Amino acid sequence: MGPLAGIKILELAGIGPGPFCAMLLADLGATVLRIDRPEPPELGIPRPLQYNPVLRGRRAIALDLKRPEARDLALRLVARSDALIEGFRPGVTERLGLGPDDCLARNPRLIYGRMTGWGQQGPLAPAAGHDLNYIALTGALASIGRAGQAPAPPLNLVGDYAGGALYLALGILAAIIAARGSGQGQVVDAAIVDGTAHLMTGFHGLLAAGMLNPERGTNLLDSGAPFYDCYACADGRWISVAPIEGRFHAELLRILGIDAAEFPPQSDRARWPEARARLAATFLTRTRDAWCALLEGTDACVAPVLTMEEATRHPHMRARGTYIEVDGVVQPAPAPRFSRTVPDVPSPPQAADPADAEAVLEGWLEAEEIARLRAAGAFG
Repeated sequence: MGPLAGIKILELAGIGPGPFCAMLLADLGATVLRIDRPEPPELGIPRPLQYNPVLRGRRAIALDLKRPEARDLALRLVARSDALIEGFRPGVTERLGLGPDDCLARNPRLIYGRMTGWGQQGPLAPAAGHDLNYIALTGALASIGRAGQAPAPPLNLVGDYAGGALYLALGILAAIIAARGSGQGQVVDAAIVDGTAHLMTGFHGLLAAGMLNPERGTNLLDSGAPFYDCYACADGRWISVAPIEGRFHAELLRILGIDAAEFPPQSDRARWPEARARLAATFLTRTRDAWCALLEGTDACVAPVLTMEEATRHPHMRARGTYIEVDGVVQPAPAPRFSRTVPDVPSPPQAADPADAEAVLEGWLEAEEIARLRAAGAFG
């Protein structure tokens, strides 16, 4: 089930944004087959397979792509795929004989999705890097954090997943649509630096208009404004406050019992420190949950700052079924929602087992072809 049912994706195993892109597509119904290395490399954060839900929803086969027999099998799978995902450094798949030219020669309609940090070209293209480096180069990292403090690493959400995986998924799907009309595949070069820079489009507009201070922590959305920030409560927990619009700001003050006539005007930046001190003192008078009982669900634009465990138990998230349990692991459900082609609950992560190779290849290759490949030593 899912809107991508019938789409076949071949994934060359990697870490971070490549697998996350494959998970996104599998979550929405695509059939994704992951090609693992016979000996997994020491990359990423090691953990038992059960606790790596980014690998959910797809089966895997282990192939030594340096061997001609395994490479031939991979190319046979390419011939039956709508798209391929790879996240190696530039030039690696070309040296393996699985580069874009090799694969498009087998399948002219193939969409060849390339996921890198720096991109396929440019002075930094061959260099190693991680999410923090990529978002640093785009100006995003310098914009995140409090005034007078070091830039704050925002997990690896901004680069790997937002600027990388989501852009690769969008590019692959756009290219599949184009191929259906033209009959021609193409290469999708998804670089995290490109995607992250694109995410900053609105802020570039503000900067050009003279409406954005280059110093982080001094602007409307970066903790500079007292009405867009987090405040400690009496129990040491935190609450988020974001009434940007004037009517919502007035509603916050009303519920807090603060006389708006005696409170600094929302637009008076010179008095933002005074407003922040007043709000900080107010929120320290009750616990977080007490404030939620008073404010949550109103137009004051307030929400508790929850831990990951608390988020899975929140009534709103429960009502929407935002979290599911797969093989004993609580994790986010597929997103977004669809009214008709509703995705199935994802299957748990699966390891590449040589004993299951024939079953994994069913639906991709004919039985006789699988038997010949087994006899030739292509796998197992």
